[in-house]
Amino acid sequence: MGTYETKFWNVNEQHIDHTNEHILEAASLLKKQEVVAFPTETVYGLGADATSEAAVERIFAAKGRPADNPLIVHLANKEQIKEVVEEIPEVAHPLIERFLPGPLTLIFKSNGSCARNVTAGLPTVAVRIPDHPVAKALLEACQLPLAAPSANRSGRPSPTSAQHVYKDLHGRVAGIVDGGTTGVGLESTVLDCTGEVPVILRPGGVTKQDLEAVIGEVEVDGALDNNEQGQPKSPGMKYTHYAPEAPLWLIEGNLSFFQHQIDEQRRNGNRVGVIASQEHASSLSADQVQTCGSRQDLRQVAEQLYHSLRVFDPEKIDVILCETFPKEGMGEAVMNRLAKAATQKISQP
Repeated sequence: MGTYETKFWNVNEQHIDHTNEHILEAASLLKKQEVVAFPTETVYGLGADATSEAAVERIFAAKGRPADNPLIVHLANKEQIKEVVEEIPEVAHPLIERFLPGPLTLIFKSNGSCARNVTAGLPTVAVRIPDHPVAKALLEACQLPLAAPSANRSGRPSPTSAQHVYKDLHGRVAGIVDGGTTGVGLESTVLDCTGEVPVILRPGGVTKQDLEAVIGEVEVDGALDNNEQGQPKSPGMKYTHYAPEAPLWLIEGNLSFFQHQIDEQRRNGNRVGVIASQEHASSLSADQVQTCGSRQDLRQVAEQLYHSLRVFDPEKIDVILCETFPKEGMGEAVMNRLAKAATQKISQP
């Protein structure tokens, strides 16, 4: 692919809309079938015209993303959903009303209006409406459905700041819109609404409990943690994702067991980085300790997780050890991302 002189616009302002000059410039590039990174409430996305196969191909080229991995289509409002799907099942209507705009992606039968490489040839399409002022302004300005995976090189931790995007994609994309640090910190929940019972294909900012409080029974896809399955039905279901530059080991056990694993690594000559909750960080001794929030508030851990995975300098740290968290509520999404990122997991006997 060619090298871009990547434009960088700072629109981190209190009030912003589709008339902002930087937003209009970014929208103009999108209309010319270029790719532009922008913030959503979850992570930064890399957007392109979802109806153009050529534009979408630029996303795959910039990220180095496998072509059988479908993309999520971002829309400006609820009315636009009808423009890209065959039908909206009855079960989805209360979800749309309750959670959109927001960190929930819904999978419906596609009406074929989106490019084939958006859906990876599947008969379904994933849609969501982001709840971020910059994303909203950009979608309104360009008047296009935007295919937008996370704005990082494929396999790396998703970006929660424009600086993360710049590090991964500078020179590979037409523009980056800096709208500050994102809020949720993990990607949206992906819910397949094409069957009798909705199925979570990727846990995220809306939990299973949140969904069931609105529509009743929701299932979780059994292949969620299997990296070796066939063609994925949703982003994040296949391949190694979210990995830092050093190997990541998950440590399941008490503090004494965790410190023993650190000491073992250091005896082997490795420089050790640690990702730990604020309850445990001060009790652990390593070359670098990164606090990722409180075990009492797993949404805080989710918000800080990708930043924590990116802070270690690979020239100073050889291996990263990270504590594990309960798979409850937001912990399900946190552990899903850590499992995808990790080289291995060590559990206390």
